[in-house]
Amino acid sequence: MATATQAPPYKSYASLVGIFGAGTTGIAALTTLLGRRPERLGALDLAVLAAATFKASRTITDDEVTSFLRDPFVKEKAHEGDEKPIEDGGPRQAIGELLTCSRCIGMWAAAGVVSLQTVAPRTGRLVTWSLAASAANDFLQAGFAALTSKANELEQRTSES
Repeated sequence: MATATQAPPYKSYASLVGIFGAGTTGIAALTTLLGRRPERLGALDLAVLAAATFKASRTITDDEVTSFLRDPFVKEKAHEGDEKPIEDGGPRQAIGELLTCSRCIGMWAAAGVVSLQTVAPRTGRLVTWSLAASAANDFLQAGFAALTSKANELEQRTSES
């Protein structure tokens, strides 16, 4: 986010939107040349793509393994997410805002997984289903941790009574 005295990097935002538009246009042209039909994706595909997009965006914005992507664009050393983008009013700030916001990068991740699944269906399914399974694992791990914590809390209350 820009400070009160500094305007947001609108030119850089416009460049990023242009890059996104050019990329999606290029993928659309490629799919047409290859005779691929992305409109054949069904409800199950949407659910899997949504889970894959969730996992891809969270991996980019929060994981240690992708901190090297965020590091040049954040104020302090990138580590495990929650970094703040550089506020220089230019491209580094715009890219930093993109790479530290899971909802912002989510659109790019969605375009990537849908494009991959459309252009190279076998590889796309492998990547998409792997990301979706990893997202399901994240939810199961969080649910297990919450249930275990609650069970331990209840057990401790019972033993204190």
